[in-house]
Amino acid sequence: MHVPSFIYLYDGGKTESLDLNEISVYLKNIFKKTEVQIRKEFIEYCISNLSSEEKEKLIDNLAREISKIKIRKIEHKNLKFEPLQGEIEYEKKRLSSPENKSFGILYDGFELITILSKLIPKEETDFNHCHIIFTNQLFATWDEEDMRYHARVSIYSFPSIISTTGIVEAPARPREFYLKKQLGVDIYTLKEEFKDRFIDYDDPRMTEVMKGYVLQAIFYHITGNPFCEDKNCRLYNAHWQEEVIQTQLNNKNEFCQKHQEIINQIRKDE
Repeated sequence: MHVPSFIYLYDGGKTESLDLNEISVYLKNIFKKTEVQIRKEFIEYCISNLSSEEKEKLIDNLAREISKIKIRKIEHKNLKFEPLQGEIEYEKKRLSSPENKSFGILYDGFELITILSKLIPKEETDFNHCHIIFTNQLFATWDEEDMRYHARVSIYSFPSIISTTGIVEAPARPREFYLKKQLGVDIYTLKEEFKDRFIDYDDPRMTEVMKGYVLQAIFYHITGNPFCEDKNCRLYNAHWQEEVIQTQLNNKNEFCQKHQEIINQIRKDE
């Protein structure tokens, strides 16, 4: 089991409720010999040492490429289209100003990873380096079973991406929430009634929840398998908001016996 020497956390979540310093301390308690670095937003970091001319050229190219992976129809896989100039300009503005938030746009997650992976410095592309990108972009992956895209919280690859928008929008809320919404109950009343049963924007529980997703990314990097079938393990692949809360917040032991033994071994080896 090869534990990376470096873990990089990229701060692009655009929410004050996400504390990467707390997550870093949490990781250092497990991976004692691994250097955990917090970096600025991923693209901003990757272009920081380029000249003004090089930055402008790269942002132009990235804006066009990212515009192409926007999902326009969730029932159509890899629908190719030439982006409008306004769409490209939107992406340029977003990329040029990392503090800007991304709203209401769904991107193909695997295509996004392909674009981002090309920016990783060559000296950091081996398995000693684990890159975990927090973003507020909402991304999705194609599901062959029902032939449509589904929004995701995270995709684990090289690099891994985790969405602070996805944790709100991707896992389904309680069924009663949707039933009452259909009956015409306004969204603010619903959010107040169900506030303990789902994660919302700028949720004070965000950091604690994201510790589990970061661990999933690291376990993918180490073992190739980020998930656990036990709902009482932080590595469980939650599809409902209530599962997220149970797995990441209400779980007394954090991990199942199998994964606790792996973590104990990592601590011992380190």
